[in-house]
Amino acid sequence: MLKDNGIQIGMDGKGSWSDNVFVERLWKSVKYEEVYLHAYDSVCDAQRGLEKYFMFYNQNRPHAALDDKTPKEVLL
Repeated sequence: MLKDNGIQIGMDGKGSWSDNVFVERLWKSVKYEEVYLHAYDSVCDAQRGLEKYFMFYNQNRPHAALDDKTPKEVLL
């Protein structure tokens, strides 16, 4: 149906690993460094925990792609 309507299914070809590799790595970090370590009592608690984690992830967590520096260290 998609092909019949001229809709391209993938950006880099069928089954290309590069389409979502960055998102998959992010979600692996989120699951193993936050979600699996906390038993949230409510959706509100989960939201607060994830907000806190993403602040840490984006500002203070060392990243291999940044030579194990934090984003703050790279920007300063």
